[in-house]
Amino acid sequence: MESRVAGSGVGETELATSEGSTLGGATRGPAVSASLGAARWKLLRQVLKQKHLDDCLRHVSVRRFESFNLFSKTEAKKRETKEESGAWIRYTSVFYPEYSIFLRRNSGSLNVEDVLTSFDNTGNICIWPSEEVLAYYCLKHSNIFRDLAVCELGGGMTCLAGLMVAISADVKEVLLTDGNEKAIRNVRDIIVRNQRAGVFKTQKISSCVLRWDNETDVSQLEGHFDIVMCADCLFMDQYRASLVDAIKRLLRPTGKAMVFAPRRGTTLNQFCNLAEKAGFCIQRHENYDEHISNFHSKLKNESSDIYEENLHYPFMLILTKNG
Repeated sequence: MESRVAGSGVGETELATSEGSTLGGATRGPAVSASLGAARWKLLRQVLKQKHLDDCLRHVSVRRFESFNLFSKTEAKKRETKEESGAWIRYTSVFYPEYSIFLRRNSGSLNVEDVLTSFDNTGNICIWPSEEVLAYYCLKHSNIFRDLAVCELGGGMTCLAGLMVAISADVKEVLLTDGNEKAIRNVRDIIVRNQRAGVFKTQKISSCVLRWDNETDVSQLEGHFDIVMCADCLFMDQYRASLVDAIKRLLRPTGKAMVFAPRRGTTLNQFCNLAEKAGFCIQRHENYDEHISNFHSKLKNESSDIYEENLHYPFMLILTKNG
């Protein structure tokens, strides 16, 4: 779906069915279970009532636009057991075919329990266009990462952009992060598979759960990175300020952040305003790559039924600390 949260697939019918039976594996009935159930439903209502859903609910039907066609995809391995979710796919850069990576894509749908008990599941649904563009940009400009420590925030179930840095650049280290434990379990498996394949240029590639609003998660990595990057992470109102703070604290004094994100209404501007108040100098680029710009223009002219600039075309923001 066009909305990253609406993409969870939780609808009124499903919720009504679940409410009448069980929630989170506990049968409703005893006072304690009822209290827990009520608390969880309150949390779910808060998630579903977020302001950014007002816009995206207008688009709830299908995820119309999926890709800028920057990577080719071929099935690498079928699932060997029923317990293994998703399928292994080989992603190869169309413009730089010498670079490819094995990814495991999530083929299952999210359930109510995922929504109620996990942090932001949107990255578990698919690779979003902004992540794809950021990954392409990292390959094209791999020289900028030489001898640097790089962190990707909110990379979802694949952290594709961070992986591209790890396979193409003479980088010091790469840390792949997301706030969702399910996503990071998948990323860890991806790292292991590709280490066995010998595709990484750096030996220091790792992953961890990192929530921007968690003091422990952020403080243990404070001031460690030369480059922090993220893609399409600006849309959640309650975490936007935390993202700005996390970027500022994770970066070294001379570091910079690379943020790729579409406008999504006013969310991009809101992020920029918060970043400026936090002391960042911001460079905002709309035309940062000739191929992406040309394809964007073509999509607007020829595929307006599936492509919406507000939701799909990522701007590039470069953030540096003032002083």
